[in-house]
Amino acid sequence: MEKPLNQSHLPILERSYPAVAGTLMSFDFGEKRIGVAVGETMLKLAHPLTTIHAEENAIKFAQIATLIQEWQPQLLIVGLPMYLDGEAHMLTQLAKKFAQRLEGRFNLPVIMIDERLSSAEAAQSLRDSGVYGQQQKAMIDQVAAQTILQSYFDSLPVNSV
Repeated sequence: MEKPLNQSHLPILERSYPAVAGTLMSFDFGEKRIGVAVGETMLKLAHPLTTIHAEENAIKFAQIATLIQEWQPQLLIVGLPMYLDGEAHMLTQLAKKFAQRLEGRFNLPVIMIDERLSSAEAAQSLRDSGVYGQQQKAMIDQVAAQTILQSYFDSLPVNSV
């Protein structure tokens, strides 16, 4: 498979890798929990994978390294948290830094996409599936990552990949 052109010279919000094919991995970044989802470009379907529970970066990145080794993603997608009006908030810069660290550590292309309402959509999906309370709390981050990845797939042209 052809490696996508390196776009590390571009600001992370301006990158695009529409020709990437294979497995993709997405992240719903939080300071204490990171939701992770995977999907395949051929099917354009995202699936929740796991939630990383850690505050220390060394632990977070060790767990991510294991997932990357296992799933061999071709592209990493990080949700960009913003207020509904599009303004940045406290987690916006932290998520950007997380995305840059992913790229630096794993030498994989990384993009960021708008994640506004992904957690609300994830909570609704879980409620629709009969998952409530503590059960929902345990799954919400990985389902939010699934929502982020699915929105990426849905934004691709029909004939792509």
